[in-house]
Amino acid sequence: MTRHDFSVIAEQPDTEPQLLTRRHLLGIFAATTLVAAPTFSNASGLLRGAGDIRRLKMTNGRSGEIIDMVYWADGQYIPEALTEINFFMRDLRANKVKNIDTRTLDILAAAHNLMDVSAPYTLLSGYRTPKTNAQLRRNSRGVAKKSLHMEGKAADVRLPGRSVTAIARAAAACNSGGVGKYRRSKFVHMDCGPVRSWNG
Repeated sequence: MTRHDFSVIAEQPDTEPQLLTRRHLLGIFAATTLVAAPTFSNASGLLRGAGDIRRLKMTNGRSGEIIDMVYWADGQYIPEALTEINFFMRDLRANKVKNIDTRTLDILAAAHNLMDVSAPYTLLSGYRTPKTNAQLRRNSRGVAKKSLHMEGKAADVRLPGRSVTAIARAAAACNSGGVGKYRRSKFVHMDCGPVRSWNG
């Protein structure tokens, strides 16, 4: 991946990236393991060799940037990888960066694994500043006033070769946050807030 210029305005994170307990992580990835196990040699699974890794593959639908990043290995998050992902998922309109909640990254990675695909997600929206969210809200009633995008806890994605329904079903199987289906706009919203689902 090409190194980026990090000379953007970075907002101070409210908290450090959240380290989930082993039990919670096992809960998130349980379904992934069941699906990946029968085709272990061919799956882009979370468990590779003797080590447990988590990987995020995305293209940015607005900037054209590409990321293919192992962000968790040997029982811990990798700070340098999280920095790259935070920048990748920045608010492009405002050119601002915020820490993306690692629970959202885990949901994205687990859902991707459940679909057993190699194609990357297309990211439509990651972090949004309050100003950007307000601008989008004026143009669309589907944008929440208190959107979790503003907290770095949500992502809107597409996946080539998979329908909105299939992506949403995989995200919902993680049972770890919110899942919104936007069929008309052809994307799925995933977040690490309360478990819920809706149609946009």
